[in-house]
Amino acid sequence: MSAISEPGALPPVPVPATERRRMSLDWLGVMPFIIFAVLFLIWPTIYLVAGAFQDNEGNLTLANIANLFQPSIMDAYWISIKISLASALLGALIGFCIAAAITLGGLPGWIRSPLMTFSGVASNFAGVPLAFAFLATLGRTGLVTSFLFNVFGFNLYAHGFNLLSFWGLTITYLYFQIPLMILIITPALDGLKREWKEAALILGATGPQYWRMVAFPILWPALLGTILLLFANSFGAIATAYALTGSSLSIVPIVLFAQIRGDVLQDPHLGYALAFGMIVITGVSNAVYIWMRARSEKWLK
Repeated sequence: MSAISEPGALPPVPVPATERRRMSLDWLGVMPFIIFAVLFLIWPTIYLVAGAFQDNEGNLTLANIANLFQPSIMDAYWISIKISLASALLGALIGFCIAAAITLGGLPGWIRSPLMTFSGVASNFAGVPLAFAFLATLGRTGLVTSFLFNVFGFNLYAHGFNLLSFWGLTITYLYFQIPLMILIITPALDGLKREWKEAALILGATGPQYWRMVAFPILWPALLGTILLLFANSFGAIATAYALTGSSLSIVPIVLFAQIRGDVLQDPHLGYALAFGMIVITGVSNAVYIWMRARSEKWLK
């Protein structure tokens, strides 16, 4: 017997026509985003993945995936992983300290708003403008390099520093890694309840013990997830690295660019396989970030 015919059961309430029209308009409003995501994210990803398993005649093959294990390509992946990991860890450490200072520290309240605004802009500042800014600042004739030499007699490059190197690219990446860390971790720090610290202090815990036994266990999923997000963010960056170092530093995005658009090393399907490897690495990083973020939000609600 249906629920409607049971005694005391209420008939379903019909949805008004105006409500149905409003829901249709809501979907119409989000259609530009869906179209953009399909054309510039989903379809190119499918095209790259399909190309990674095809040869020049369009036949299915695993040769492109097998070629990823060449020593030169494995070295490129390893360099990219090291740069991404170094910039992610340093960016997370510095960004966390700054975010903790503006949320839990004793800094004036007016500092937070301009800092968050700057972080929102700087986290998206990359590519050729960022490379030029660092060349003009820390290049061989850059502003800071010249200042250190003319005022203090300190030759930065004579002591081993090189902007077109592993640490030079890592420092450049920190320009957008630190602000991104601030933007993501600040809401998590805001979620730490004052009562938790007060209860810990009443029970005899010191400040370091509170952070070690209460705060960090709660923040750990958000911290680890954010580090993974920073890793994926720098692992896929190409414009800044290519504009800054050219081909002097063989990271995966530059090797991929050479395989797809290069005049000597052109092998588009090997480039698709390189892109497929990057998709796998960044996809796993982002998936773990989403999972860790969901776990941390359960405590911070």
